[in-house]
Amino acid sequence: MAGPLTGLTIVELAGIGPGPMCSMMLGDMGADVIRVDRTKAHVMDRLADPKFAVHNRSRRSVSIDLQSKEGVEVVLRLIEKADGMTEPFRPGVAERLGLGPDVCLARNPKLVYGRMTGWGQEGPLAKAAGHDINYIALIGALHAIGGKDKPVPPLNLVGDFGGGGMLLAFGMVCGLLEAQRSGKGQVVDAAMVDGAALLLGGIYGMAGAGLWSDQRESNMLDGGAHFYGTYETKDGKHVCIGSIEPQFYALLLEKTGLKDEPLPAQMDRKAWGQLKERLGTIFKTRTRDEWCEIMEGTDICFAPVLSMNEAPHHAHAKARNAYVDVAGFPQPAAAPRFSRTKEGVQGPAARRGQHTDEILGERGFSAKEIAELKAAGVVGPQA
Repeated sequence: MAGPLTGLTIVELAGIGPGPMCSMMLGDMGADVIRVDRTKAHVMDRLADPKFAVHNRSRRSVSIDLQSKEGVEVVLRLIEKADGMTEPFRPGVAERLGLGPDVCLARNPKLVYGRMTGWGQEGPLAKAAGHDINYIALIGALHAIGGKDKPVPPLNLVGDFGGGGMLLAFGMVCGLLEAQRSGKGQVVDAAMVDGAALLLGGIYGMAGAGLWSDQRESNMLDGGAHFYGTYETKDGKHVCIGSIEPQFYALLLEKTGLKDEPLPAQMDRKAWGQLKERLGTIFKTRTRDEWCEIMEGTDICFAPVLSMNEAPHHAHAKARNAYVDVAGFPQPAAAPRFSRTKEGVQGPAARRGQHTDEILGERGFSAKEIAELKAAGVVGPQA
């Protein structure tokens, strides 16, 4: 069964981090994503077996030398029949290569041209190097995450993926929908500083209302509250609770044996520290599995803190088929899910240049042209 984006073609200039995640999401939804890889080995090839490059799945690969005029022309011929393209470079790099939006939109006026950067296309930092940790630091997210002693990076989930890859995927789909109505393409400027700031919007609202402190571990959602956080269990593992609502909190007190104790009010911030200690002592009296028997599935808002190795084996994950085997490697399934059109992983990550002949042939290149391009090093062999 076809996916919701079946029939759309996206050309992806290869990058790392958020760009590949965006392309994975589009490919999982049925789009024909063509990844333009380099012709020579690169740091992005650090995964010896491409099946482990989860964000590179669900698309084909053609290897092209973008440093040559002939290679740029090959890419331009690819985008002539594409619906969209994405590029991962710092501002100005695509233009210097001859693949900037003006050139590409001149070849295909309906093209949706997605640009994925950390700092955005304009601003004093636009051309500076950076990574997820820097982008989320600048917009206030990193300052809010961690213990009282120092901020702690939340992996690279907030900037690269939540505020980057998903933002670009949303922007591309918006642009593609609009192009179907107007017949015109446009540029999508997806910046991780913008996307991460949007993710933080609710916290900004709480701060504006006087409900959030700049001091870490002193707020309801940052580990400051005794009813919203993690606790170590008897076996050295952890569980988490999120008993915010009064009725959920009442059930937490019942299941922990505190229901009849004369405790301070739930929202008495001055008492949160002592109540955390009290709950901490209680949670250490049983193992994680024992607490699961007592609390899992109740309105306490409880879950065991699972490792990535454990998560695919949980009963809920199994019931929803949340993880799939792709070329012998279990990984998160395509999401979101659709009732009529069918999302799904289209295959493991391709090897660099694996589909060069196939893709160029589909785009009108003759066998002679392909052989000449290979001989000149304009397109590369399969890695």
